[in-house]
Amino acid sequence: MSHDRADDPTETPVAIEEDEIDLSDISRLDYLVLTIFWVLAFVVFLQFFTRYVLNNSLGWTEEIARFLLIVVTFTGTVMASRKSTHIAVEFLYRWVPYTMRRVAQFAIDVISTAFFAMMTWLCVQLAGRTNQLMVSIEVPKSVIYYYVAACFAGMTLYTAWNLVLHLRTGTSRLIDPEAYADESRTME
Repeated sequence: MSHDRADDPTETPVAIEEDEIDLSDISRLDYLVLTIFWVLAFVVFLQFFTRYVLNNSLGWTEEIARFLLIVVTFTGTVMASRKSTHIAVEFLYRWVPYTMRRVAQFAIDVISTAFFAMMTWLCVQLAGRTNQLMVSIEVPKSVIYYYVAACFAGMTLYTAWNLVLHLRTGTSRLIDPEAYADESRTME
């Protein structure tokens, strides 16, 4: 028995709608994250190439890759704070009344802002007490800690700004998910 694929209705191609790509929310910070990411990718590739192809590994690549990973992570968290896209549990927001959503969003914004401010202060304290140099290059480790503190300061400012916006407009991604429905598409 021969089976022709063209006659089978389950094998018909599915038409996928292509939306225009909107890059209006990209800032200079996003390009910084992208640049740091590609520098990290180059250093990791260099480490792989020298270790497995040349059999003579460069000693500094592992430490630099570790610190670049820290830098790209914290720079990305500033970007997530700017866009108000940190991970959140949204399940309860669908089932509680609107006023409870506003109260919860206010509490989340205040707690996040306070947490990021406290982490900024702690990182500055830690950086000020760190006197060690990196192992492979003679750069103080405190440079990385100060960078992390600067990222926490950026997160503090952005979450405080988002708190003001959420209070002023009475909405957010969590309070009014329908307003952001086009950003969270699901496969049907």
